[in-house]
Amino acid sequence: MITFPASCFKAYDIRGTVPDQLTPEFAWSLGVVFGQAAMRLGETAVAVGRDGRLSGPELSEALTLGLAHAGVAVLDIGLATTPMLYYAAHTACSSGIQITGSHNPKHYNGFKMVLAGQAIYGETIQALAQGMARLAPDDRRINDGSRDRIKPLMVQAEYTDRIVSDVRLARPMKIVVDSGNGVAGASAPGIFRALGCEVIELFSEVDGHFPNHHPDPSKPENLADLKHALETTDAEIGLAFDGDGDRLGIVTKDGQTIYPDRQMVLFARDVLSRVPGAPIVFDVKCSQRLAPEITAAGGRPVMFKTGHSLVKAEMKALNSPLGGEMSGHIFFKERWFGFDDGTYAGARLLEILSQSDDPSAVLNALPTSISTPELNVDCSGQDAHALVAELVAAASADTVGFGAPGVVCTIDGLRVDWPDGFGLIRASNTTPVLVLRFEGHTEAACARIQAQFMALLRQKMPNAVIQDAAH
Repeated sequence: MITFPASCFKAYDIRGTVPDQLTPEFAWSLGVVFGQAAMRLGETAVAVGRDGRLSGPELSEALTLGLAHAGVAVLDIGLATTPMLYYAAHTACSSGIQITGSHNPKHYNGFKMVLAGQAIYGETIQALAQGMARLAPDDRRINDGSRDRIKPLMVQAEYTDRIVSDVRLARPMKIVVDSGNGVAGASAPGIFRALGCEVIELFSEVDGHFPNHHPDPSKPENLADLKHALETTDAEIGLAFDGDGDRLGIVTKDGQTIYPDRQMVLFARDVLSRVPGAPIVFDVKCSQRLAPEITAAGGRPVMFKTGHSLVKAEMKALNSPLGGEMSGHIFFKERWFGFDDGTYAGARLLEILSQSDDPSAVLNALPTSISTPELNVDCSGQDAHALVAELVAAASADTVGFGAPGVVCTIDGLRVDWPDGFGLIRASNTTPVLVLRFEGHTEAACARIQAQFMALLRQKMPNAVIQDAAH
């Protein structure tokens, strides 16, 4: 048996550092085991793509050989956004693997996977880990003949045409697009031009060193260049993408960041105008302003667990036309395929905003509250999930004053909603930290709720120290 680092097998995907954790042997072994799993489900082909990370080509070469060795046909889409890989796995086949480090630092990489039409997570990922460990030495011999099963597949043109044929802008718009040297830079600006936009490009050259700023639009410091471009040009709106192009950041002309839970208000109103009464799925980190807006627009709000794979699964179970996460993943099923796609979300945003002469006014008018960013408490050496279970028990027993008018939700950690705000503590499924977020209708309400939650936490963890979320 060969041991691969257990820490790489996360709740929703696989990720780790290169070259100490993720190696060509790791990628090859994953390919073999994933290919075998695909074949057991009757799959005959698996699509493979990669983002712009420097380690991508080597890992892709090993992964595709492993898949081919298992006996499946490999459709290699090459350098592409994660949504393009998802597109291939919805149109050319129904399974795929994207090699991507997502929003992590440049020395990371990883694998996002779709198996037989399902974004895999949890036990399925752990089963892959077990299968990789069980590979016998003879299984590791590469059959050169298997290379014949690997074929290139060009999807960008078809993907572009599909978006351009779906989205219609009411008027031309001038926008700024900051790709942060991530892989979206190779496709997103061209797609927006095809929609009729005049595009000012920032950092479109795909560069795995990320020389300008880290491609994570959830971090305010990574939006500084975008804000400056909006200040110094006549562009109307700014869009930013993460490293693999599945998340969208939005900045108004006056420099306001429109976070994903506020984006969801706009998208929900639009989608529900065509699909009245539909369930709209969002994760526990989202603003309490969101659910009433969904209800007011004629929809059914459904709060669910955090995690892109989990949200997609819940949407599929409910036949939901729209879902979203505070992290920036927006999932359109109405008119699209149900997967998270920053470029498509940006296109749908522009479709809505193009109906107004003042897009920033539309965005700034969306309901908002006073809120903290996502906060972390380091739990290294502790079982974060067990700790949260203790907090849930204390809150449910109302030994800490979390009763009426507070409403306790335990679908993913501990969330308590009061008439004037909410607090959240949950265990991360990817790193050994607690994730906290607080929101109030006023500064005083936000501070009160945070203090109440921290008092509860310090009953169980006296030395708890709040840090900004690490990405």
